[in-house]
Amino acid sequence: MTLTIGDTAPDFEADSTEGPVRFHEWIGDSWVVLFSHPKDFTPVCTTELGYMATIKPEFDRRGVKIIGLSVDTVTDHQRWAADIAETQRRAPNYPIIGDADFAVAKFYGMLPASASGNPAARTPADNQTVRNVFVIGPDKKIKLILVYPMTTGRNFDEVLRVIDSLQLTARHRVSTPVNWRQGEDVIIAGSVSDDEARQIFGDWKAPKPYIRIVPQPG
Repeated sequence: MTLTIGDTAPDFEADSTEGPVRFHEWIGDSWVVLFSHPKDFTPVCTTELGYMATIKPEFDRRGVKIIGLSVDTVTDHQRWAADIAETQRRAPNYPIIGDADFAVAKFYGMLPASASGNPAARTPADNQTVRNVFVIGPDKKIKLILVYPMTTGRNFDEVLRVIDSLQLTARHRVSTPVNWRQGEDVIIAGSVSDDEARQIFGDWKAPKPYIRIVPQPG
C-alpha cells in the first residue's frame, strides 16, 4: 500500500509499551504523530526517542498525541527505554508499538508485503524504510508524511512548526509561507475570492495579485 496525504490512516490493533492500542479509538479527537524506527538499540533512533520525550509538553499543548513504532517486541522496547533514559536523560513518556510481525509497517507501506521471519534476525538495514513520520488529524486523515534515511536524525522542531501550520489552516482560510513561524503573516488561500477576502480579512498587502498577505488570524 502506498499512502498519500489525504488518505485515511490505516486502523490497527497492536500491543505497546503502554498496553493494547486500537489506533483510531486511541486517536479519539486528537492530532497524532506516529513515528517509526527500523530497529531497537540503534544510535540515531535512541537520540530521537529521547528528544521526543523532552519536548512532549509542546505536543501536549497543541493537543497532539505521540506514538512510536519499531519492528521489535514490546519487551525489547522496554529494555531500550532504560538505555534511552541513561544516554538522553529522558525515557519515552509515550507508547511505542511492538510490531514484531511487521503488520503495522506493512499497513503503512514501510515494508513490503513479503517481509517475514524473525524480527531479531533482521538488521537495521533490512528495515531501513521504517523511518517515517506521519501526522494524522482528528478526522483520521494523513496530513503529513516525512521519510528520513537512517543516517539523518529527524527534526521534530520542524514537525511542531508544521503542526502549527496545519492547525491554523484547518481553522482559517489561509496558507503559510516559506519558513513561517507562529505569529507571522500568512497568505490568503487561493480558493478565497477577493470579494470573500474583503469580508473575512479586510485589507491585505499584495506584491502580486495572487499573493495576498495578512496578519495571522487569531
